[in-house]
Amino acid sequence: MFENLQDRLSVTFKKVTGKARLTDDNIQATLREVRKALLEADVALPVVKDFVGRIRSRALGTQVGKALNPGQQFLKIVESEMVAVMGEANESLNLAAQPPAVILMAGLQGAGKTTSVAKLAKFLTEREKKKVLVVSADVYRPAAIEQLKTLAGEVEVECFPSTDADKPQAIAAAALDHAKRQFFDVLIVDTAGRLHIDETLMQEIQGLHQQLNPVETLFVIDAMIGQDAVNTAKAFDEALPLTGVVLTKADGDARGGAALSVRHVTGKPIKFLGMGEKVDALEPFHPDRIASRILGMGDIMSLIEQAERKIDKDKAQRLVKKVSKGKSFDLEDLRDQLQQMQDMGGLGSLMDKLPGMGNMGQMVQQADMGGQFKVMEALINSMTPWERKHPDGLTSSRKRRITAGSGTQIQDLNRLLKQHKQMAKMMKKMKGGGMSKMMRGLGGMMPGGGAPGGGLPPGMGR
Repeated sequence: MFENLQDRLSVTFKKVTGKARLTDDNIQATLREVRKALLEADVALPVVKDFVGRIRSRALGTQVGKALNPGQQFLKIVESEMVAVMGEANESLNLAAQPPAVILMAGLQGAGKTTSVAKLAKFLTEREKKKVLVVSADVYRPAAIEQLKTLAGEVEVECFPSTDADKPQAIAAAALDHAKRQFFDVLIVDTAGRLHIDETLMQEIQGLHQQLNPVETLFVIDAMIGQDAVNTAKAFDEALPLTGVVLTKADGDARGGAALSVRHVTGKPIKFLGMGEKVDALEPFHPDRIASRILGMGDIMSLIEQAERKIDKDKAQRLVKKVSKGKSFDLEDLRDQLQQMQDMGGLGSLMDKLPGMGNMGQMVQQADMGGQFKVMEALINSMTPWERKHPDGLTSSRKRRITAGSGTQIQDLNRLLKQHKQMAKMMKKMKGGGMSKMMRGLGGMMPGGGAPGGGLPPGMGR
């Protein structure tokens, strides 16, 4: 997300670096570029005008701070204004109500509403420790009810049964009664969408809202439709008392215009970003972190939180103990590293969150590092347990069998073995407290042979 905007802005801000002070001329030139970049990113025109105007008024006449060059000073102003446009801080769900707290999900068909219901249920179950019930009141779209039932099973929450022969309000009333009797903390109601805004849809969802009196009414929009997403959000906001927005398919939106516009245009905060198809690919929206990512400063806090949730601490501890005792780092260990990195969104996602590494994340995606990881994993899976523990003992016949079994080439296997050898050397430096040396050694390495050595990125050795 935001790749195009990030590229344009990074080039623009380099032009003001090294100036003695921020003058009217260099500010005007830079702001013209910022304006162009935002419009190309599909940010709404009123938002662009207001944003650029606020930066101009703050930047003119600003003296360079003792520890900052003009580029950094200007960047700081842009970052704070970007945060202000998107909302000062993350606005979490307000679930402080007599249980069950009802969350009503609204939006057009195809925006990812039903998937977002399941993602939100998983988020509330795992991170907020809530007992969640979901129900589908979408009696129009074929298989909508069945889809939610399947997804609910996947995220291990209860789905209240309904059929397309029922009336939406009758479904909602029965689900609410069940949630009360079974002491659920939260009831999430999936509503019908349409291909466009129409009066019937609005009347139906207004009726459901009146009946359920939800604590949260979330509007689900597809980030990929850019400017239209903001206009649709505005139309729904006029018909319903929305409390927030869920921006889906944000991982596929290279522009990011919707994320930068929706708060300013509707006055409603973005509460969540859908960052992929998996049921755990839902992130709370933190304006400060998003602004930091757009401006190439990384997002360390999100990376730390992600690591806390995704990294298997027992495996990590076992690996540290094993290597500290001088035992070899084998291919089983390497496979664990690859799997955990994939669980964290892949190398590109990690790079995007590291300061100054935004462009590197794009390079990783273009070089198809994820594909190379899959090849490595397929090769390791094709080996016997003995072969994984003794990669040096691979004979020509064993290599042929491994590559035939994984559908890969001999050169793929040789590359894997070379990368493993590099990684094992670094791991040896952990013995006797050489962790910092190992991390420095890993710093210049990249899988796939694209950089010296070809190992895993910093920190992946844990």
